[in-house]
Amino acid sequence: MSSTLLIERQGAVETWTMNDPATRNALSDAVVDGLIQACARAAQDASLRIVVLTGAGGAFCAGGSLGGFASLIGQPLQDGQTDPLLAMNRRFGDLLHALCAMPQLLVCRVDGAAMGGGFGLVCCADHVVATARSVLGTPEVTLGLPPAQIAPFVWQRLGESAARQCLLQGLSYSAAQAMQVGLVNEVIDEENDAAWGKTLTRLMRAAPGAVASTKQLLRQLRGPVPDLRDAAAQAFAQGLRSAEAAQGLAAFARRQPAPWTLSDKEKA
Repeated sequence: MSSTLLIERQGAVETWTMNDPATRNALSDAVVDGLIQACARAAQDASLRIVVLTGAGGAFCAGGSLGGFASLIGQPLQDGQTDPLLAMNRRFGDLLHALCAMPQLLVCRVDGAAMGGGFGLVCCADHVVATARSVLGTPEVTLGLPPAQIAPFVWQRLGESAARQCLLQGLSYSAAQAMQVGLVNEVIDEENDAAWGKTLTRLMRAAPGAVASTKQLLRQLRGPVPDLRDAAAQAFAQGLRSAEAAQGLAAFARRQPAPWTLSDKEKA
């Protein structure tokens, strides 16, 4: 298992910690692959009852990591070329589906930023605990990118109206606001181990077989998350190669407004 993903077992509870504080636990290939492997293993582990997904260093997850693809931003795809962005982005979609399919209770423990892809991870959880300093958001459209893979998971978690607001406006929520829209279930102090212990005790009251069966029934009741992995990967790849993404990400790096946010007078 990569050092960017730490797994700790205490009895019937595993904690999966995304561990790359320098990037605020961005979703690198190593983190995504490690989490997919952990999901596959957990699906076969009848003794595991609760999985806690969290992040190290005062952040949950800052979202996707472009890694070696930074040079592709704003660059059109050459004729006949297979876009490497497709497989990379679809792999993240595989992770979201795997998290939702887990038979165990999946708890996200959020402290700090949960942005973009990190917001998508939170939408897969059965229970979300956040600290008061947490901020959860979907800034992709403000950077010139579509929030492609996370869109169906945000839609299913928040409902269409709130998902449209969140995804199309690039909104961010405080922990309290996230509770109001149904994304977060509890807000506790980051230092309050007693409150966290009470949460785990309450969750452990649910029998594991009954939990797995109920989760399966709920998936049948609401229907599976729409499988848009291929379409989402295509949309993301096209978006990242667009001039909008190049302008938006460059403006973000300079801490300046993107050009489409400026009036004609300001652009002049």
